[in-house]
Amino acid sequence: MKIAFHGAARTVTGSKHLLTLSNGRKYLLDCGMFQGLGQATNALNRNWGFDPAEVNFLILSHAHIDHSGLIPKLIRDGFTGKIFCTPATKDLTEILLLDSAEIQEDDVKYLNKKRAAEKQPYLQPLYTTEDAENSFKHLEAVEYGIWYKIDEFVELMYTDAGHIIGSAAVNLKINEDGKVTHLTFSGDVGRYRDVILRSPAVFPQADYVIIESTYGNSLHELNVTTPDQLLQWIMKTCLKKKGKLIIPAFSVGRTQELLYHLNQLELERRLPDLDYFVDSPLSIKTTELVKRYPRYFNKTIQHVLETDSDPFGFKGLKFVKTVQESKLLNFRNEPCVIISASGMAEAGRVKHHISNNIENSRNTILMTGYCEPESLGGRLLSGRKEVHIFGVMHEVHAEVGAIHSMSAHGDYEDLSQFLACQDPKQVKRLFLVHGEYNVQQQFRQRLLKKGFVDIEIPEQHYEVGLT
Repeated sequence: MKIAFHGAARTVTGSKHLLTLSNGRKYLLDCGMFQGLGQATNALNRNWGFDPAEVNFLILSHAHIDHSGLIPKLIRDGFTGKIFCTPATKDLTEILLLDSAEIQEDDVKYLNKKRAAEKQPYLQPLYTTEDAENSFKHLEAVEYGIWYKIDEFVELMYTDAGHIIGSAAVNLKINEDGKVTHLTFSGDVGRYRDVILRSPAVFPQADYVIIESTYGNSLHELNVTTPDQLLQWIMKTCLKKKGKLIIPAFSVGRTQELLYHLNQLELERRLPDLDYFVDSPLSIKTTELVKRYPRYFNKTIQHVLETDSDPFGFKGLKFVKTVQESKLLNFRNEPCVIISASGMAEAGRVKHHISNNIENSRNTILMTGYCEPESLGGRLLSGRKEVHIFGVMHEVHAEVGAIHSMSAHGDYEDLSQFLACQDPKQVKRLFLVHGEYNVQQQFRQRLLKKGFVDIEIPEQHYEVGLT
């Protein structure tokens, strides 16, 4: 059999790994969209490196767009098989794909107005809302912890990855000519101290492991708690400078974590009396969905639920649904907190909020997770004094800050703990994906010291045989 890496190879987005058996059967692990890679992003998303019509099955680790976002295009380009995922991932994927399609249609509509004036040919979205809706019938839910027979050659078992609701490591038993090979793909690995979710689960001994490495050279902050850091930024921006605190946040996971921390501050009677806006219809939908899966919460949240029926709600919280309501926030002079998608500030309403507030020194843009260097969030974090937003150059006068303790990705200790259930001597080869190359090189050195021998860092479209 062979494995080919068609995304998240020496970069963090676009997760796609194609397993091909000796009999020609093909199994795609994830079908993610590339994000935040500047001018190269569009071309990367339009070119597969393989023929979608030849893929028999898609096995999805979780719903984040950089892992699921090209599913409608895969189907439009010829894929006809089933897509396996956990129940929560199925529900989330439907919401996220529809939102992604709507954003693409809106963006293309805006760009085509300019192209028409310049007499340039029109652009087409990667896929439409109709394409997204057509993909839902392919999704098939598989529960955690059971071996599910995909076909006569491959069995699948999902184990909890602790990254977002429904996230899973993909464990495969592959039967070729009577020989059984075990392969595990980590998806994205969560944290063992996550404030909401269960810790990543142990998984069966594998012959081959494909593991993410986003924070393979980093340790998350532990000396200052996230609620305390949030409170410091609120007090500095809203109470001292009388400005707006704008927080780009991924709709799935990060927004719910922020709301939980703010709720904790209220329970401790430390939350300032302000308006706290969640300005993202997608975030509102996903928060409601997350509440439907309390069985995936950790013991701490289970305990909180005994006395607090809504751990994501608190005084002053307001949900902004319509575009008109969102635009009215631009004319608001009173201090407030605005939580809005997307997390890298590359799309969605938060990009408009940044555009309208970045030149005012009273305001703060607070990043709460990983940003690709070429994304708007990444450019702001790099200290740029000027940034282009919607084709307009803006001077950066607002303060730019970051809370590094909130990442839903495990750091190198979490990743090492995830692998601790494996006997390194039995792992024939370990592949590092979903990370920047310099980070992966450092993580590789750590894993070599832990006894793993054959560790590869595949580049885009690299294919290798597994014996």
